[in-house]
Amino acid sequence: MSKIIVTGGLGFIGSHFVNYVRENTYHKVLIIDKLTYAGNLNNLILPTDYLKKDICDVIPEDLGDYDYIVNFAAESHVDNSIKDGLPFVKSNVQGTFNMIEVARKNKNLIKFLHISTDEVYGDIDEYSAIESDNIIPSSYYSATKASADMLVMSAGRTYGFPYLITRTCNNYGENQHHEKFIPKIIRSIKNGDEVPVYGDGEQVREWIHADDNAKSILTLLMSDEVNEIYNIGTGESYTNNQIIKMIGDILGKDVKFKYVEDRLGHDRRYSLSSLKYENKFGVMQNTKLTEWLKKIIK
Repeated sequence: MSKIIVTGGLGFIGSHFVNYVRENTYHKVLIIDKLTYAGNLNNLILPTDYLKKDICDVIPEDLGDYDYIVNFAAESHVDNSIKDGLPFVKSNVQGTFNMIEVARKNKNLIKFLHISTDEVYGDIDEYSAIESDNIIPSSYYSATKASADMLVMSAGRTYGFPYLITRTCNNYGENQHHEKFIPKIIRSIKNGDEVPVYGDGEQVREWIHADDNAKSILTLLMSDEVNEIYNIGTGESYTNNQIIKMIGDILGKDVKFKYVEDRLGHDRRYSLSSLKYENKFGVMQNTKLTEWLKKIIK
């Protein structure tokens, strides 16, 4: 039985990971979360040890003895980063740096697993990004996540720091914050509100259920793999227009929508190749978005 430190464990994806670990293993978990608007104690299924603290301020004495750190904590809303990038630099860059420095002081550390995003690859044209591709971020959000990735990798190169990085496509699932795309669309159509759609709505995103992501992350964490990057995706991709129509059809409602000025620096398409993961661990569990929507909405 190991002890896992989970930063951002009260957020959407972090809490899905904590719940998966708590329900399927005997590992001990300590959550570090400053409980911003995106975090919620009610996301947890089982009581779990929790320390309310900003990852920029964590010190080794806060954590006690532990074996692993999984770093979910991050500012993640792209629109917010366009309005004000400073909180993203603080949390995603300075916070990750601090957690690396804290972890380096643990002589018994087995692995530091850093959660990144497909957005670091930037706009993808016709292919699917592989882990060795250049990273070309387009927003302050993705730029700070790319910066965090490089801090983790440089610690591996300089100090022999044992790390893994996962780059994941768009997550969906229970308890997602209402500001995110799918919950916002469901709520707007249910209420008969007009749905604002950036640009022409033909932006393509790849989707994974947060539980499937959590399972893949735990598989990597407990593996012998170290100092590697793994894409975690499903190949299940839709345009924003298709998602809106899908939700409207399930609700049996005509959708009121309006195309609005596109987001600044908006990437047209993201797509991941997850062959590296699948060749090592097999095809990952894949909840189908359409089936999940039908279950949740009805």
